[in-house]
Amino acid sequence: MLDKNTIYNEMMIHIPLCTHIEAKKVLVVGSVDDDFKKEIAKHTATVTYSDELNIDDKFDIIIYNNDTIDDMTMANVNRSLEEFDGIFVCVSQRFQKDENRLIEDLKTIGKSFWIAMPYRFGHTMAILASKKYHPQADIILDRSDFIDAQYYNTELHNACFVHPTYITKALTGIAKR
Repeated sequence: MLDKNTIYNEMMIHIPLCTHIEAKKVLVVGSVDDDFKKEIAKHTATVTYSDELNIDDKFDIIIYNNDTIDDMTMANVNRSLEEFDGIFVCVSQRFQKDENRLIEDLKTIGKSFWIAMPYRFGHTMAILASKKYHPQADIILDRSDFIDAQYYNTELHNACFVHPTYITKALTGIAKR
């Protein structure tokens, strides 16, 4: 049986890294364990680990493992993320638990991105925001089909962005697809 940590690691790593056509530099913000580091090592990108977003460099993908999503956080994301094709991933609240938090996070993140879509795995709701790549239309099959994972797969990658009708309706005009 898989533990929550394995599922979290795989879905936070493989969703963005199998969406971006050629991520060379990834920033991981917040604490992660050795299993996270082993999982991300399955990709060829150079990874920088930091406790905060205040890094003087540009990254193709930022995986944000902290709780706070506000305008200051997003200002630092915009400063550190590649201007035209960057991807940002973070955790939010499940719609059923706190729909207002999810909506506010989507609005805050959506100010800076063409695409801001929630995705769900287990009891976790995350948000993928992109300046270019769509997480369902731009899946890199040569990567996603061959990842040696216990939970993640290409079909799950696509399916985790599909929500029940009542959630889809509530997020229409807020989530950017």
